[in-house]
Order: sequence, then C-alpha cells, then structure tokens
Amino acid sequence: MRILAVILALGGLFPTSGFGQETLDISKALARRIIDPQLPLTEVQDYVSQRVAPVPQFKTAAEWETWANRQRQETLNNVVFRGEAAAWRDAPVEVEWLDTIETKGGYRIRKLRYTAVPGLWIPALLYEPDKLDSKVPVNLAVNGHDPVGKAAPYKQIRCINMAKRGMLVLNVEWYGMGQLRQEDFGHYKMNQLDLCGTSGLAPFLLAMTKGIDVLLAHPSADNTRVSVAGLSGGGWQTITVSALDPRVTLCNPVAGYSSIRTRARYAQDLGDSEQTPVDLAAFADYATLTAMLAPRPALLTFNGNDQCCFKADHALPPLVEAARPVYELFGRVNHLRTHVNHDPGTHNFELENREALYRMLGDHFFSGTSFDPKEIPCEDEVRTAEELQVALPTDSPVTFHSLAMDLARNLPRNPELPTDRASADQWIAKRRNDLATVTRYRHEAVQAIAEGTPQAVEGGVTTGWWLRVGGSWTVPATEFLPTESTEGPPLLILADSGRATISPASISQALSKKMRVLAIDPFYLGESKITEREFLHALQVSCIGDRPLGVQATQIAAIARWLAASSGSPSVNVVAIGPRTSLASLVAAAVEPNAIGSLEVQQSLPSLKQVLEQNLAVNQIPEYFCFGLLHDFDITQIAALSAPRQLTFVSPAGAMNQTIAPLIPWFQLHGGPQPIVVNLAE
Repeated sequence: MRILAVILALGGLFPTSGFGQETLDISKALARRIIDPQLPLTEVQDYVSQRVAPVPQFKTAAEWETWANRQRQETLNNVVFRGEAAAWRDAPVEVEWLDTIETKGGYRIRKLRYTAVPGLWIPALLYEPDKLDSKVPVNLAVNGHDPVGKAAPYKQIRCINMAKRGMLVLNVEWYGMGQLRQEDFGHYKMNQLDLCGTSGLAPFLLAMTKGIDVLLAHPSADNTRVSVAGLSGGGWQTITVSALDPRVTLCNPVAGYSSIRTRARYAQDLGDSEQTPVDLAAFADYATLTAMLAPRPALLTFNGNDQCCFKADHALPPLVEAARPVYELFGRVNHLRTHVNHDPGTHNFELENREALYRMLGDHFFSGTSFDPKEIPCEDEVRTAEELQVALPTDSPVTFHSLAMDLARNLPRNPELPTDRASADQWIAKRRNDLATVTRYRHEAVQAIAEGTPQAVEGGVTTGWWLRVGGSWTVPATEFLPTESTEGPPLLILADSGRATISPASISQALSKKMRVLAIDPFYLGESKITEREFLHALQVSCIGDRPLGVQATQIAAIARWLAASSGSPSVNVVAIGPRTSLASLVAAAVEPNAIGSLEVQQSLPSLKQVLEQNLAVNQIPEYFCFGLLHDFDITQIAALSAPRQLTFVSPAGAMNQTIAPLIPWFQLHGGPQPIVVNLAE
C-alpha cells in the first residue's frame, strides 16, 4: 500500500495522455457519468423535507401555549445557547451613549453602542421623540444584506416616520453590513463557532435581544408595545427574535424567510448560515416559529415579483397554513395579517410596504387615537452614512473569528490518549460512540444495482454501480476488476475533486496486483455535487439535525461493508485523496472497526484548528464545520480510533509531525503497525 500511496499522491502531476490508449480508457471509465445530474439535488431535497419537525395540532389555546413555551425554551437551550453562548446570554449588556444629532423634525438621533457578546459592540442609533410625556411604543429596526447597513435610506425613512409618530426606535447595525462590513463578520464565518461547540447563531440573536434590553431600559418605553420590523435578512431577524422572545408584541418580517421545506424546493430561498442554523428545523421550522407568534399581532409582508428570494406565491401560503389554526385557537385571526406588495413588487421595503407597517402599528399600538398611516414625507431628513457613523473601540475588536480562536485555544477537551491497554480499550469504546454522536453517523445498509454492462479496460473490466445507502442516498461508483482472479482485500478509493480526477496509473497499478477497485463519489463531492446553491443544501442537512460529515462517513463505511462482503473479504483498504475525503474517511474508519482494514489519507489537515488558523468559511469546506467536533476531537484523536489497523498519511514534509507523534506509542500499545508518513516534496 505504501507504493500505492506514492503513486496516488503523484499521479495528478502527470498528464493522462502520457499513459497510452489503455490508461485513457480508464480515465474515460472514471469520468463516465453514472447518475442524473439532478439526482443529488432531488435526494437532498427529499431528505431535508422529510425530516423537518412538523407543526403540531392542538384542540385548545392552553394546550398550544404549554407546548409552544416548552418548545421555545428547548430551541433556545438546544440550538441557540449551546456552549459558551450560555454565558454570553447571561452577561449584562454594556451600553455607551455617545453624541446626539439634533433635528428640526420633532426627534433627535442619539448615537450609542452596546454589547451583544462581551467585547462585541453593535453600533446603533436611537430615534427619540422630542416630547415624551408618557410611556410610548418602541421598535427594533433591523436591516438585511444592504452594504450601507443602518444608513439605508428606506430604513432611515421608516425610523423617522415612527419617531414622528411618538415611538422610540432603535436602528441597529447587522453583522457584515454597514459599519460591521468586514471579513471576520462574514456570515459564513459564524460556523467557526459551531466547530468549537458554541452556537454561531447566538451572536445574531443576542444582538437583537440585547437591543430590546436597551430599548426597554429607556424610562419612556412601554413594555407592552414592543415591535420589530426588517427587510430580507432583517425579515429573518424579525421572525427569529419575535418567535423566541415573548417581549416582542408586534412584528413585521418583510420578504425575509420561508419554511425549511419550502427552501428545500426553491433554491433562491436558501439563505446564509444564520438562516439555516445547526439543528433549528429539528426543533422549530420557520412555519412553527410563525405559529409561535400567536396570539400577538403579526404582519407577514412578501413581494409579488421578488427577484431575490421568498417570492410571495410560494413562501407565504405554508406559513399562513401553519399559523392561522393557532390564531383561531386564541380567537385572534384578525391579529395575523398578510400583505403582498405589487408596487414595485420586487425585493423591497419601500413606500407601500412601509405604509402597511404604519397601518398595523396604528391599529394595535395607537387604537382609539387619530392615526394616519400615510407616510410623512422626510426624504430631506435622510442623512449620509458618515453622519450616522458611531464610534467603535479600535483595540482588539471581537469578531466571529476572534471568538472562535479564543474558544479553540483549549480544545479539544481531554486530548491525551491513555497509556495502558485496559484504559485504552475503554477509551476507544466510549470515544467511538462519542464520535458517532457528534457526526450523527448511522450504520446503514447498501442496495447495489449495476448500471450498464461491463466494459474492457487495460488489465480488467469496469462496471458502473448505483449504491443506494440507507434508502436515501445514491452514491455513484466505478468498479474495476482484474482480468485474473482477485487477490487480497479490495481497494475503495475517493477524492475531493471526484473520481474522474483519480490517477489512472493508480487503477492500473492496483489491477496489476489483482486488486478489485471501487471508486466512489460520496455526498456533495464529484458526481454527487449538488448543481444549485451547492453548500447551502449541505447546511440544510445540518439544520434538520444531521451533519454533512456524518452523511459522508455513513456512506463510506456502508460501502466498505458492502464491498468487503461482496468480495468475500473480511475488510477493504481505503484511500482518500484530499482534506475533505480524508476527514470523512478517518471518521468512517474510526466508527467502523471491521470492514475498513487499512486507511491511507492524502493531504489531510494536521489539525482541525487549521480551519480557524486559515480563517476558512463554511462555503469552502462545509463538512469540516461539524458542530462540536473540535470541542471533543482533533485529527489525532479521530485517527487513534483506527488502531491497530494500518494508517498512512501522505502529506507535505513535516506537516503531520505533531499529529503523528502521540499516535506512534498508541499504535504500539495496541500491537498494530506503526502509522506511516509519506512525505512529499513541497
């Protein structure tokens, strides 16, 4: 296998045309499409849709309220405030008031900053009426993916109009936008926190709940009239905080969300990481969150011809279908309103949508008074982003990335490997189960269906296979059988860039050694790559309670068992080319102690911490951001679970030194062969 390791590692350095016609035939066999290009998308859509937690039905409002309160708390505990996020939740909000902009419009703009997470400051603007003689309604104004953030004109106009009507309005900045528009607040970086076992969703929710804290601390705030409104990502923020924080008594999400089931079918609705957070749909889909608003007033605004996402005709009906029966239980159907915008009908929170909000506020916050929902002209009061700039601390700013780096400093927990055999056996049993739990690994069966007829290649024949794993996933596979009878264990091979890129020389070498070879493309890789919005579908797999890494490891282990059984061999040898398949194969070997006899991984990251050190994002390597993986394991601990089987690392010289050092005495303790390191020239 060591010879094969070097051939595989170097094969990609040579052009396939240099191996003659026979090798080219192997290349064609590896590149031949086996499954329909749309099948991976269809399967992930079905997989996600079938696993979204349904909205339960109850006969009384009291029964619903009991369930909703419990489910709200479970969602907060099991989705949002995991890991260090529980301490962030309990930390008091710090508020620093800065300068004030006086206006002639009957209100002032007070600049402030407050902490969502200790040390993480949110710039904000409080629109405060000049005359505050009594308790007044408040509004949290959130914004979406607008690069100018809180200075967006349509948002300023909304805030000004509410202030002119006597409301306190807090205009808050959003991560990655406006003043917080920087790389380390990129939304795909929040998953770095997930890797460390702390919810990346928490800073998003805390920015809103701490903002409500700021509003309600105002001496003129009426805590019975608390509203939230926002467009797009602001619409997502609105439904999320309004459903999970009962202090919100009226909300208006605008073109900002749809059910996870809807998102699975409409790729344009797939949002950033915060919109498909880990495990959310296993507890409360967005349809459930909408129902949780009952009986509070809610205005669901969607746009009839939205060119971005959440188009009214497909996004709105499932939400109303879920929420209306609950509002009926409370006798408050009139509190659930919808507004479909046709002027201009695109992705907007412009005049018609704003006036729908004012009308809602008038009916519920200002009933019994003379309230005109017509917008008060104030375009000449809109200010520049520079005028609305809020001073922020410049020393060591806290970001998603810095939070993750701090969390990772002492991870994984308990990294030491036992030094005596009895303790080691107990450690393996426990840690194998722990790894299966963290990755959501499942022991699945394979239904194998030959695709097409065998074709001759140099030194053997090739056959395509549909390998149906667990009744959910079809893994395309290309099999190579030597002309003569096979000898020894078969070879299972996979690559980050797909089986089409595997070196034909490595297949020829294996056939010459009378080895049966199976090249596969597991979930999300190679031919199994999803054609639309790619990694966002992988995030949905995490959202419904599974993990992309676990899906890949489940497929690899299941296929290894099938390949061994169909070959009459006790085990198979596995070779993985690239850091992504290397991690999935390491996990598969760790949780499948029998069918995988040896493992060779090429270009494996030496540590999960490199994901953070290289400041990678979930859109680059989604499987590496498995929630809590680094909290309990690093590459060394995962690799240790392969003992006493042969383990080979093929990496640049010196890259694996720190990883391999504790594994050498560990494998000796188990009487297995010493792990091999094949060092490649830089």
